[in-house]
Amino acid sequence: MTTDTAPPVLVEHVTRRFGAVTALDDVSLRVDAGEIVGLLGPNGAGKTTLLSLLAGLRTPDEGTVRLFGRDPRDPASRTSLGTTPQETGLPETLKVREVVDFVAGHYTDPMPRAEVLARFGLTDLAERQTGALSGGQRRRLAVGLSLVGRPRLVLLDEPTTGLDVEARHVLWQALRDYHADGATVIVTSHYLEEIEALAERVVVVGDGHVLADDSLARVLDLVAVRRVALTLPAGGPDDLVGLPGVQDAGTGNAVAGGTRVTLVASDADAAVRALVGRGVPFTDLEVRGASLEEAFLALTSRDGPGPADTRVGVPPSSGPSSAAPSRPEVTR
Repeated sequence: MTTDTAPPVLVEHVTRRFGAVTALDDVSLRVDAGEIVGLLGPNGAGKTTLLSLLAGLRTPDEGTVRLFGRDPRDPASRTSLGTTPQETGLPETLKVREVVDFVAGHYTDPMPRAEVLARFGLTDLAERQTGALSGGQRRRLAVGLSLVGRPRLVLLDEPTTGLDVEARHVLWQALRDYHADGATVIVTSHYLEEIEALAERVVVVGDGHVLADDSLARVLDLVAVRRVALTLPAGGPDDLVGLPGVQDAGTGNAVAGGTRVTLVASDADAAVRALVGRGVPFTDLEVRGASLEEAFLALTSRDGPGPADTRVGVPPSSGPSSAAPSRPEVTR
């Protein structure tokens, strides 16, 4: 495989530790040219660590990372890379246009300043010092700077942090337009809404593992679960065995007057109807959307995190499978 035919991103069996903490554990991922991939997961899942490896800022303890077929630490491999970290420092006394020009000076064929500013709704702010920008305006400028060099691969870590609704939609559209021109984009978020607005393929990371890697539609189907909490009399959890629609019945915690139990259910209505039909006494019923961590751990693992190749739609070293796998049956 030559650098011309190599995928923009190839991660094979990568582990990265920080002291006693394993941030990534045997992670494999391939992203092909022209994809827009959402990297989704709760805070601390390993998303930022993975991007730092791709950007050559860190090295794996085990496994290999390749950017266009090269080691990311090789400057030649990063000439086609644009990135926006979670926090970006800007020189406060420089004007917006001056910052764009400064970054553009590092590239042989940069995007024209006017195009950068227009894409991100910054044209009217060209003469303003960056220190006078609002948090959302600074964030839009930071993301815009990642595109100045016309990169073939863009890595965006939580790009809409601090943005209001209107600004988020401006940024989303700018990224969709840039992707439509042929770029490969990887964007991280712990907000499903953001990934839904941008991505075609979704990779879910949790506890350092790839929990799911599939099309957006399949992943949306996976997270369509609910969290049902209720209080049962002492010894009541035995009444929850075999409830329809329940993916994870939990173990329960002792509270005043009984046991507080939380169910993760693909069909909360069916589960509650079954409880009533069985005559199970319960109080303090609460139904809400499950967190991403709850949803994916319940629907894609059997006994907690494990090797990536046991997950939904996760081939060991490639992108999503062409045939959608069947939903896993979860037992605990």
